[in-house]
Amino acid sequence: MKNLALLASGSGSNVQNIANHFAKNPEVNISLVITNNPKAGVIERCKNLDIPLIYLSKVGFSNENTLLNTLRGFSIDLIVLAGFLLKIPDGLVKAYPNKIVNIHPALLPKFGGKGMYGMHVHRAVKEASETETGISIHYVNEHYDQGALIFQAKTPVDTQDTPEDIATKVQALEAEHFPKTIETLLNA
Repeated sequence: MKNLALLASGSGSNVQNIANHFAKNPEVNISLVITNNPKAGVIERCKNLDIPLIYLSKVGFSNENTLLNTLRGFSIDLIVLAGFLLKIPDGLVKAYPNKIVNIHPALLPKFGGKGMYGMHVHRAVKEASETETGISIHYVNEHYDQGALIFQAKTPVDTQDTPEDIATKVQALEAEHFPKTIETLLNA
């Protein structure tokens, strides 16, 4: 049995997608979801999915002992950032080397770094007149969006695409590829 911890700050669409993917796999357990946002949509999704959820404030999240003890208590094999907006503490990166995975809504190294998430990324892609964008799944290290790449998928950006259109295309790639990539990592 492999135990996953999912970290999410927003609506929880990636959490839902990952949960749906592994629902019939007895070898994978989503042990818990951690959120830093007391108003996040992921909270309701976790209730509906019957997945344990823990809220940690920014201060609580930065307390590495609390975080590490929580994760160790659930015997976590892989930590997945599923729309999580806080920087991962260095101590957690050291405790889980190549066991923390993030998805970024662009083709890294473009449009990465602090503050580059969600619609901020899609607007930047549009403003730069990019002809393609996509997703990057990567390991987490001490720097925003600079960990080793695991997987990328691309989608074209048409000149008439709005940032919302770009977001829709990228979300389709996330839904298709993120759970499969997680499964590949768990089976490695």
